[in-house]
Amino acid sequence: MQHIAIGALPPAERPYEKFHAFGAQSLTDTELVAILLQNGTQDASSLELARRVLSTGEDVSVLALYQKPFSELVRISGIGPVKAMRLKCIAELSKRIHSAGKNAHLIFTSPKETADHYMEALRHLDREQLIAVYLNGGCGFLSDEIISIGCVNHTLVSAREVFLRALRAGAVYLMLIHNHPSGNATPGKDDILVTQEIRKAGEILNIPLLDHVIIGDRQYVSLKEAGYL
Repeated sequence: MQHIAIGALPPAERPYEKFHAFGAQSLTDTELVAILLQNGTQDASSLELARRVLSTGEDVSVLALYQKPFSELVRISGIGPVKAMRLKCIAELSKRIHSAGKNAHLIFTSPKETADHYMEALRHLDREQLIAVYLNGGCGFLSDEIISIGCVNHTLVSAREVFLRALRAGAVYLMLIHNHPSGNATPGKDDILVTQEIRKAGEILNIPLLDHVIIGDRQYVSLKEAGYL
């Protein structure tokens, strides 16, 4: 493919000029990524680099920003570690913006609603994540934070850290969520011990633990429904 410098394109086809004339909404996915990349190389314009980034075989898709790991991005000619890092950060920001909008009016009133909300984000992970979910007095979502990554071991999970974050969030209630990479949501001994230790700390601080929901592959277990709370 013949290399065409962006400066050689008509003004109406140059990403920066389009942005200033018509706004970000007028730009294609490729043009948006080209602006993020800022510049190309001697052999490829920023638009051509953007197409390489968004290429998923025969198609060009913005989902490639999520699907391609950092290690794959840096193998693209013209995309070094700094540009790859920038792209992965933009993808993460877009995910968080989407979550913030979706969570603004989120209320957890049942274990099923909780499991449905976290299922797709957690069921494919290959490592356990323990997430604390902080709620207001009406069980409305305030925030959530990853407390630990790896085996959920009651000796490693800090109740102090969980409740320091709860106090910063202004939480009235707390829920715990974590995944089982095996796909089997049956609680183990450490799952139960973590639940009981956090419950006791919550009683002292008057921030009750409402539930601990374990996510498997298209299944979940509520430790409250199972009688451990």
